[in-house]
Amino acid sequence: MTRCRVTVNPVASRRQPDPYINSLGVRGIGEIGITGVPAAIANAVYHATGVRVRDLPVTLDKVMGVRQA
Repeated sequence: MTRCRVTVNPVASRRQPDPYINSLGVRGIGEIGITGVPAAIANAVYHATGVRVRDLPVTLDKVMGVRQA
């Protein structure tokens, strides 16, 4: 078993106001991961039915209304 010598580095933090945090204390970065989901669902509906729905939300009325026309 080998050991290595690790020095302790002191860490200093500064309190600064963050202009990007909203009133809840979050940054809102969670939306980035789900931006492609509606497009993927609309594409899956197109591949399953042959009907391209370009308005969200994708509903059965929009799919059946386009198909009957």
